Amino acid sequence: MSSAWNASDVTPAGAAWLASAGTYPRSTLALWEERPDAPVVLPCGSVFDVVSAPAMFGRRMLDRLWDDGPGSGPVAEFRGRILLFAAPGTAQRLPALLEWEEWGARDSREATRTDAVPPLLCHGTGDAVTVPAPSEGTSPTVPAPSESTSPTVPAPSESTPLTGPAPAGTTAPTRSASRWLVAPDTRQPWLPGPEALLWAAIRAARSAVRISIFPPADRDAKVYDVSRRR
Repeated sequence: MSSAWNASDVTPAGAAWLASAGTYPRSTLALWEERPDAPVVLPCGSVFDVVSAPAMFGRRMLDRLWDDGPGSGPVAEFRGRILLFAAPGTAQRLPALLEWEEWGARDSREATRTDAVPPLLCHGTGDAVTVPAPSEGTSPTVPAPSESTSPTVPAPSESTPLTGPAPAGTTAPTRSASRWLVAPDTRQPWLPGPEALLWAAIRAARSAVRISIFPPADRDAKVYDVSRRR
């Protein structure tokens, strides 16, 4: 069943949720007020974890989550990879679950269920990811947290890493191709845990081995109904 999605821009509540992951949320919001088209680097581990998958496989996982499962949390696309925002702790637990699935099928005559799962990059405590800009148009009017504003962190140089530890709230190079596929729209978005993402990865792997003689449909045309998200 085809789902529908309409969530390319971050809402004010969603922007506040994203900013809360950083050390100085007020500064991040102030930056977005001034530059709504600016991606930023935010830490993982407390507000969200991120599971990064190759673009094609990540879209298959997203399809499984929406067509057959509970839906997804926020999802972004960055430099040819899909970033699935997940519940804190997922980055630590998901690799162990994938390994368990692999060894659990060793005694079976069937192929291992995780054989077609590409390496997934799991970002948790101690890591940071580039978060797409809240909007390509005008800036949302974002509610400000109560803590004191810190000085806005200047944009990093071209040598600044785009994943891994980085100062929270720093701007990422705008030349990077990044966008929201399912944008945050609430201060407390539902986030899938490791079990949901394991389930989606296994089913995406199964669908990947079904080769079709027909060309794939335009993936950019697919949309997801965010009202179904838990």
